[in-house]
Amino acid sequence: MVVRDRESSYTGADVVKITTVWGRALQYWGFLIQLTVIMKKNIHPEDYRAVVFSDEAAKFAFLTKSTAKTSETIKWEDGKEYPLVKVQISSASHPFFTGEEKIIDTEGRVDRFKARFARAAERKEALANKAKKAAKAAEKSKKS
Repeated sequence: MVVRDRESSYTGADVVKITTVWGRALQYWGFLIQLTVIMKKNIHPEDYRAVVFSDEAAKFAFLTKSTAKTSETIKWEDGKEYPLVKVQISSASHPFFTGEEKIIDTEGRVDRFKARFARAAERKEALANKAKKAAKAAEKSKKS
């Protein structure tokens, strides 16, 4: 949203026009400011029609208005035939809406992390053993 004063020209984007007038106004630092939103005309589609969206995995369908293009049709519960749009995920199958969130690790990231952590622990233990052996060897050499 761009803020312009009343002397600026309208460029086509959504613009907030600020004028200092009485009437409906916003008081900001003692100034009265009227906000007017100027929006583009004729940018929204006019060809809305009833369409059935179907989630095949969850066996869930709903009827709503849409401009989605499709060549398939389906007979709905009211006996009329409507255009059909098949979706792969909907509120009936999405984990956020179903509460069945699953952690899917298709690339083995968790396994790789666990293996890397185990190798690091082994190296740390090996270095500790090596330091102990070196300390014992140094102690033996002092006694001799």
